[in-house]
Amino acid sequence: MATEIKTSDSVAVITINRPEHYNALTTGVLEEIADYLISIDTDDKQTCAIITGAGEHFAAGADVRELAAKDAHAGLYDPRVGYWRAIRSFRKPLITAVEGYCLGGGCELAMMGDIIVAGKGATFGQPEVKLGIMPGAGGTQRLTAAIGKAKSMKIILTGESMDAHEAFTSGLISELTEKGSALARALEIANVIAQRPKAAIRLAKEAVLAAAEHSLVSGLAQERRSFELLLSTKDKQEGITAFLEKRKPVFSGS
Repeated sequence: MATEIKTSDSVAVITINRPEHYNALTTGVLEEIADYLISIDTDDKQTCAIITGAGEHFAAGADVRELAAKDAHAGLYDPRVGYWRAIRSFRKPLITAVEGYCLGGGCELAMMGDIIVAGKGATFGQPEVKLGIMPGAGGTQRLTAAIGKAKSMKIILTGESMDAHEAFTSGLISELTEKGSALARALEIANVIAQRPKAAIRLAKEAVLAAAEHSLVSGLAQERRSFELLLSTKDKQEGITAFLEKRKPVFSGS
């Protein structure tokens, strides 16, 4: 296994475990991540997942040796497309905890996280042009959506990277931590999310993604439908009752 998985009562941590190769993303690594996320997508016990990298780096990109053997035909039928889609389709909160290199496919994987926590020594970039190609797993789209056309164009066309501070001030990452503490902070955030009502968390995630990926009109319509659905949940009743009674709510997930 090229990934290591640890679970607590409600949080799963997936660690890319190829530190000798800067955690480069082989097809097998992506398959393992996708398969595990699919397996817990309907598991009520696992509320949130975290993806991180072993050693000093998150992931330095795709495995260049695999890439060298691909032609256009292989790219057209590349199974990685399905694995990327499965990761993107994970319905529970996904946090990426980033240290060190977060480049190419690694940056694309990190951007699939709903929340990105990065240590101060992290480096983000899409250096594919240096290999005669371009980002192919969402890099041109998600990076532009996160930091805007001007900065995204410069990073992608030059292949240059940005440090964690610039990534934070540009809006790419959610929180900047001390070097080496990204995973610890990601776990803290995940444990907070795990205490929230599950239906509200799932529908809220869907609504935020709709805001990022669709028109304002369709996003507002989805938000309203989800809000109306939550009005009939037991957790909504418990949350409001607890607020009025000035006590901590006890959510049941229903």
